Amino acid sequence: MEHGMWKELGSDFETAYAKIPEALAAEGFGIITQIDMQATVRAKIGEEMLPYRIIGACNPKLAHQAVQHDPRIGVLLPCNVVLYQREDGKAVLGAIDPMQSLGAQGGALGEVAQMVKGKLERFMASMS
Repeated sequence: MEHGMWKELGSDFETAYAKIPEALAAEGFGIITQIDMQATVRAKIGEEMLPYRIIGACNPKLAHQAVQHDPRIGVLLPCNVVLYQREDGKAVLGAIDPMQSLGAQGGALGEVAQMVKGKLERFMASMS
């Protein structure tokens, strides 16, 4: 099973990382959390790894809509976006596929998931 939606970028990690906030904002998302896995792994276990960021993105209107339908849906929020660097220096971008999580609920939550997925797909396409 493919976890999320993925795209290999033609740029390096730093160039791609710099574009993410504006590209997410264009689809109504803000960044509410960030985890620098490279720095965390180095600090916590003394191991080295290539750049890897987990970015928690939130579209407040759609998140509110989802939570109104089911308050327990918060365990699936925010929408995670991942950017990492491959050995060859190229960046890889990933995002949660809300149809694999929210969409599985069907009904109104499925409709919200479809809207979120469309926004995340457009975000990813803009990162070319």
